Amino acid sequence: MKVMAFPLQLALALFTYSISPAQTNRSNFDLVRQLNEAFVRVAETVSPAVVVISVTEKPPQFSRLDDVQGMPPKRNERQSQDPFDEPMEGRGSGMIIRKNGYILTNGHVVRDADAITVRLFDGREFSAQVRGIDEISDVAILKIEAGDLPVVRLGDSTRVRVGEFAIAIGAPFRLDYSVTVGHISAKSRSQVVPSFLNTQIMDQDFLQTDANINPGNSGGPLVNIEGEVIGVNTLVRGMSIGIGFAIPINLAKEIGEQLILEGRFVRPWLGVEIKSLSDEPELRRTLTNITHGVVVVAVVPESPAAKSDLRENDVIATIDGDPVVTAQQLRNLVRAKTIGQTVSLGIWRNREKLSVSVETARYDPPGQPSKPASTQDSQTPR
Repeated sequence: MKVMAFPLQLALALFTYSISPAQTNRSNFDLVRQLNEAFVRVAETVSPAVVVISVTEKPPQFSRLDDVQGMPPKRNERQSQDPFDEPMEGRGSGMIIRKNGYILTNGHVVRDADAITVRLFDGREFSAQVRGIDEISDVAILKIEAGDLPVVRLGDSTRVRVGEFAIAIGAPFRLDYSVTVGHISAKSRSQVVPSFLNTQIMDQDFLQTDANINPGNSGGPLVNIEGEVIGVNTLVRGMSIGIGFAIPINLAKEIGEQLILEGRFVRPWLGVEIKSLSDEPELRRTLTNITHGVVVVAVVPESPAAKSDLRENDVIATIDGDPVVTAQQLRNLVRAKTIGQTVSLGIWRNREKLSVSVETARYDPPGQPSKPASTQDSQTPR
């Protein structure tokens, strides 16, 4: 065995030495070329299923300067010449999720629209109808009368890893079908919307990316290197500073499916205002034996929680045995329950561990229709 070992070691050494710097550089360049080709393939594959959304809105009823000041309009002015009477226009993006014309986008892109036009990658334009909007998640579904359309391939946002490539496709600043490349900077970002703008409960848990997202990208896809949609581009913090946010596709898919089927998303709720324990440092210092959970800041009157033994300042640590670390995680777990289902909350109260049962009820946010729309389409998004 010793006789055979030396020639083998010598052969390996000679093989290693025979790889020249030129060969190494060529090998590295081949890797770069393959990566470059991967980005090109994603753009070519996904773009045909991305749409440009144009929206027009009527001006507010009292938007004229004269009306605001309480003065009658000047009769010698033509109505069409008044800039305050001109329809307001908006632009956003979307993605086709069904071949028969269902489009996923953001709620804020199409909210309050009087007319919506969707332009496809091949240049065709269609009038679109809003199938449904879920205000709490900012997810919306549009419908156009078309068939045999290209569709995006939806991925699994739970498998997204921080640091992996992220590619945004959309129409920023009317520059249609722009493709930007970056990375996933973080996951599970909450409290992204400033409190003075966030006037209602939000059910969002964002992916953060440094792929450039600008006005007009909203509603468009954030995809991985495999060309799978992992998020819906929604927000940007500042301009061109590399901090954008996307709704995870698993949440958007879940809500979009029910919007297609019912015209609205029915959400179970408990009726509590909550904060993560990590956001309450004073309480955390007091409850030294508790490592995780969410704090009940308030119990909504006449809610399911108000009919239970749950109290303000309770710390919810588990729901049906599943650990709860963040406020968004609790929302995700409750959303997965059915209306009228009794859930068991493991709580801490005054350093004592207790169990509280709460029966979920349907949450009806203001402004949503009381009756769902009907549909004949029972196909699930894909």
